[in-house]
Parts: sequence; structure tokens; C-alpha cells
Amino acid sequence: MSATGARTALDEMGAKGEFKRKDSAFRDIVQKGGRFKPEAGRYHLYVSLACPWACRCVAVMHMKGLQDVVGLSVSHPTWQHTRPGQDEHCGWAFASPGDPPLSSSTGQGSFDCADCIPDTVNGAKFVRDLYALSHDTSGKYSVPVLWDKKEKCVVNNESSEILRMFNSEFNELSSAPDLDLYPADLRAKIDEINDWVYPTINNGVYRCGFATSQEAYETAFDELFAALDRVEGILGQQRYLAGDVLTEADIRLFMTLIRFDEVYVVYFKTNKAFIHEYPNLRGYVQDLYQTPGTPA
Repeated sequence: MSATGARTALDEMGAKGEFKRKDSAFRDIVQKGGRFKPEAGRYHLYVSLACPWACRCVAVMHMKGLQDVVGLSVSHPTWQHTRPGQDEHCGWAFASPGDPPLSSSTGQGSFDCADCIPDTVNGAKFVRDLYALSHDTSGKYSVPVLWDKKEKCVVNNESSEILRMFNSEFNELSSAPDLDLYPADLRAKIDEINDWVYPTINNGVYRCGFATSQEAYETAFDELFAALDRVEGILGQQRYLAGDVLTEADIRLFMTLIRFDEVYVVYFKTNKAFIHEYPNLRGYVQDLYQTPGTPA
């Protein structure tokens, strides 16, 4: 953590070298009758396409047909120094298509800005700036960020909650109101699936990659591949995690699986096996990839 209190996920470590992700700080909800009401043009979503947590929100936004209801800004996929000369924090930076390529914060590589969408709401240069505008004290400047243009503040930065808001709270403005990724009759089952998929797979790859001790790494590694074996077995019996219906549990898992072979095996050392070596998982990823709205 820097002297200014700015931090990243790399600072969230336990005493035994295990990665311990902190809870998101902004947890307000968009809902009828509440402070933040569902209104067209009121909200703006800030994401990075390099972030699986943010991409689950983008996917549901598209699946529900909310592109003309909620605005979108996409940061550059690499971290940049957000306050040079002030602290050492590195985080998400905004750019525009056609801007010169950016290297990573360590000076490695050259990455174009073709998929970037600048901040047209606040003119922010960094995601960190959005948190400063909301008088944040947590010091972690993560995406996704759901921003309220009316009250000029962050509403929520917890992806699982933004996903559910997009699924249900904007139905009167949605072009696909009948699509329900969290149906009432499957909620208990979906919650149970999320409860083990999140720590072992979604967050499990980060627990492997960010571990600073061999013990922490091996624990996360073993739990990750035991969970992948479990999913492989489930998908041998049914099309989706909760049965024959696509739900949020599938969207959440897909965003990790689609990055696994190309990113996590290499950078996070999750190298026991590739997803394409699991017959059922491979077919599942291919199926979801062809579902409109999901690739991210």
C-alpha cells in the first residue's frame, strides 16, 4: 500500500501468504422506490475488458438490451501510474481509439487503444479519479463502477450486485425483459453454486497467482482443480450449471474459463491442465461463446 493509502489487490494478503480479497466498498442498489431509481440515461458503467468481474456486467447489460439505457466507458487493458510523483499506485487508465499504444506499468509490451471508450461523463483520466469524486476512503480503485450521473457518485462497485440490477431492476427499459438469469425457482441452487465456484475458481485463479507462499499456492491450486473436476462432472449430466437453463452462475463461470488457457495458465501458474483438455468444459465454453452478448 502506498503512503497515500492507495492500494491494489496485490496488497490484500494474509499472514500465511494467501490472497484475501477485500469486499467492495460501494454497495447501493438501483431499485424502484429507492434513492437510485432505474432511469434511462442516468447511469454509466465503467469497465476494463481485461477484468472478468467487469465483463460479467457488460455481458448481462448486452443480453438484457440495456446498451441505450446505461452508458459505457472502457479503460485501457493495462495498468498505468495514476499519480506519478505522488505515490506508486498503478491502475486502470482511460484512452481513446487512435491514441498511441501504451506499455504496461512496468514498461513491457505495446498495447493499442482500439477497444477503449473514454470517459464522456466526468472526463476522468483514471478510474481512480472516479473514486476521488465520490470521496472514497477505501483506497482500492477497481472496476466495474456503476456511476450515477444525477447525483455524481459511485452507486456500486460489486460486480455480482450490478449483474443482478441489470437482470431485474431495468426490465421496464430493457429490450429483453423476459430474460431472467436469476429466476425465483432456481435462486437457492444458483446461490449454492456461486458459493463454491467463487472461492475455488473465480477467485481461485487469483489465489494461485497472488500467493506469496508455497503453502498458500498449493492450497489454492488443489482447490481450483478439484472444483474444475466437479464442474466437468456436472456438465456431463446437464447443459448448464443449474440445469437446462442459462443463469448468472454460467455467466460468472464463463468469464473465468474463457481466460484460463491464455492468461491464468501462464501468468497465474494454474498449469495442471488446460480447459480445452476437459471435454465437457470445452464444449460448455464454446456453447456460451456463441450465446449473444456473452463474449467478453
